[in-house]
Amino acid sequence: MKKIVLIGPVYPYKGGIAHYTSLMYQALSKKYQVEMISYKMQYPKFLFKKEQKDYSNDMFRIEQTQFLINTANPFNIAAVARKIRKLNPDLVMIQWWHPYFAPCYWILESLLGKKYKKMFICHNVFPHERFPLDKLLTKAVLKKADYFIVHAKSDGDDLLSIKPNAQFRQNPHPTYHAFQVRNLSKEQARQELHKTQEEKLLLFFGFVREYKGLKHLLQAMPIIRQQLENVKLMVVGAFGSDKEDYLTIIREHHLEQNIEVIDGYTPDHEVEKYFAGCDLVVLPYESATQSGIVQIAYGFEKPVIVTNVGGLPDVVIEGKTGYIVPSQQPKALAEAIVRYFQLQKEQEFTENVRKEAYRFSWDRMTEKVGELLEMGEGNA
Repeated sequence: MKKIVLIGPVYPYKGGIAHYTSLMYQALSKKYQVEMISYKMQYPKFLFKKEQKDYSNDMFRIEQTQFLINTANPFNIAAVARKIRKLNPDLVMIQWWHPYFAPCYWILESLLGKKYKKMFICHNVFPHERFPLDKLLTKAVLKKADYFIVHAKSDGDDLLSIKPNAQFRQNPHPTYHAFQVRNLSKEQARQELHKTQEEKLLLFFGFVREYKGLKHLLQAMPIIRQQLENVKLMVVGAFGSDKEDYLTIIREHHLEQNIEVIDGYTPDHEVEKYFAGCDLVVLPYESATQSGIVQIAYGFEKPVIVTNVGGLPDVVIEGKTGYIVPSQQPKALAEAIVRYFQLQKEQEFTENVRKEAYRFSWDRMTEKVGELLEMGEGNA
């Protein structure tokens, strides 16, 4: 049985990539011997001032995890490299999403040398919020790797721009089923949310950042309200320093009765009620590579409305599992939401989401990893 060392955040670290890494560990473990290595220190507190860990819910816990890597300590990274060499893996697989990790992973790759094959799972090749030197840092790390998994065509293009001969597979972001802890029905979830069964319930979920385009959804709500009765939007996620800008839009359009803001990090065990209870998940992003939010929605068999940016159109079948609309156009967003309810698409779209399950499965992801591993054997 081949051995894989998997590197990335897992419980108790918060966020979608920690969830992803845990689910990837579980999927790979069906076929490979997997050693899970995570961080002793992920980000210095002066760079990431919010709480990085959440011990309140251990549904994503990987018992065998070794918390070894201090991302800012070269001596520690060298020790981890020695540990990995002793494990003698067939593949070292690393989660990549931000150039902050470039120095850490560059050192790790250099010390592992060419003997050990290295694969990066690119959640995005370049960061969502670009900064000077991000391309240089990314290139320095990724050019030393052997294989890659990307989730969107746009990321494949970005990868080839810095490593033209990159060996990679494009595979959609797999579905998150793990949040279905209690198997709540829509009716049960709405009771917990204090929502009526008659309400048309929209959900915007996740950290609120400018590139996620929430302001366009807020600006679409007056149009939606004119054409649909009992429509409500839940905005569930932690805001940054610009929260007041969004509240101002709500007040200016007198939307207080139509929008509920739940500000703050959502613990894992609280996620289910929002997705189980809603009718439709909306991602009005201005830019994106891919999004775990779509895959949480699909895990609850919920249709989505997304904008035509990055990898989002890759995972939505227009008119079947959701609608794809132009970015930064509140009117188009409103029209799609109104169309969904007026044409009563819930049953049809839900069934189509169910039919697409294998395409977004973790088994399919494992197959793609296997294809790249076999490619390496053929070149040996």
